[in-house]
Amino acid sequence: MLPYIIQGLILGATAAAQPGAFQAFLLSLLARDGWRRTLPAAFAPLLSDGPILVLVLLVLTRLPEGFLSGLRIGGGLFLLYLAWGAWRSLRQTATGSTTAQPAAPGSLRGTLTRAALMNFLSPGPYLFWATVAGPILLEAWRRSPAFGLGFLISFYVAIIGGLMVFILVFAGAGRIDPRVNRALGVVSVVGLLGFGLYQLVTGVGGLMAGPL
Repeated sequence: MLPYIIQGLILGATAAAQPGAFQAFLLSLLARDGWRRTLPAAFAPLLSDGPILVLVLLVLTRLPEGFLSGLRIGGGLFLLYLAWGAWRSLRQTATGSTTAQPAAPGSLRGTLTRAALMNFLSPGPYLFWATVAGPILLEAWRRSPAFGLGFLISFYVAIIGGLMVFILVFAGAGRIDPRVNRALGVVSVVGLLGFGLYQLVTGVGGLMAGPL
């Protein structure tokens, strides 16, 4: 079982540390809401990856090629929506038009839901499970269900812990200098916008090239 646990820890830590749309989304939450309200978003993979794993292992390979392109387009539009919200929050903070307010009841659940939805609409987790983690999980499960569970548990321990470290490190940087917090907001807007446009371009390109 140990080799599968090690693989799960390595893959989870790598997924958490790799720059991507989800990390940009975490930065936007961090700049707007602070680390306490952003931390629950680290658990988003637990909500989104279950359906993703089922789709990848049981359904995705039987669907038309255009499905992934459509997923890219949907994810791109959602990322652009998040970028717009982050930009509005950044502008309001810069002009002093808003004051710090406690989040409304249920806001932590809303943060977790938005994070899970963003992860679900991104093709990255699908590609990751289809090409890397999925085959390892199937191999481990065929040898023993305990091996498969060991791989899954170690993976999610690593990715959730890694995302928490990511949030806390950047939160610490923001407390050192308030300008860092604004810089995080700018980086998150640019990151979300860039990833959103990339998703749209690649999704539309895939749909146009599919029938050819």
